[in-house]
Amino acid sequence: MAIILYVNGDSHTAAAEAVNPHGFAEDDSRYRHLGRRPHPDNLRVSWGQQLADSMGGQLVCQAESASSNHRISRTTLQYILDQMNDKRDIPDFVIIGWSTWERREWLHDGVSWQISAGGVGDDWPDAVKHAYRDWVLNIDYNLCMREAQKSIYELHLDLRLLNVKHLFFNTFLPLSNVEHLDWLGSYIAPYDADLTFYNWCRAQGFQPVYPGSYHFGADAHAAWARFLEPYLTALVLSE
Repeated sequence: MAIILYVNGDSHTAAAEAVNPHGFAEDDSRYRHLGRRPHPDNLRVSWGQQLADSMGGQLVCQAESASSNHRISRTTLQYILDQMNDKRDIPDFVIIGWSTWERREWLHDGVSWQISAGGVGDDWPDAVKHAYRDWVLNIDYNLCMREAQKSIYELHLDLRLLNVKHLFFNTFLPLSNVEHLDWLGSYIAPYDADLTFYNWCRAQGFQPVYPGSYHFGADAHAAWARFLEPYLTALVLSE
């Protein structure tokens, strides 16, 4: 049976703009039915797909551009539990690229809205827009990082309890001004700015797809996939 590789994260895991300028599938009239999923052209060259291909495995991707870590944690754990409850195969590996720490998920009228300090969403309900204005004026980034680490560590413990091998990394910013925890090899340099996906790609000589973008092309995604392979091997050997 083929290895199942589950990945989750934000635009860096969705490979936004890697070969197609659309961030979400729904931005392209051909794929509007796919909603906020990664655009298929970009997903095909994402580090997740390239890593799954190199392992001869199957990719399950729940990454979403502009995602908060709250959404990433929620959907990851829900996917694992749903697979178990339905007696379906659970992933052999879970790999998560964590988003920036200030992002939030707010539930309003049954819809989960992804909130960031980058500005008000045009499609947000008025109640969310009003709450956002108060929230963005009072952001405490150090508190955001402490809360993020606590949430990520809880997911780490849940996945260990469920016996699910997992690997975490930061896509853009490291954790800082927080207690350093022992992640037992499941988190790539959580406190090191040099080993975030973005900074590592820049250090390897890769440039964003266009000036002003924070996203990389297929070649950078291929390099990151190769970078992750020994970490997965180490996880297997540590069991």
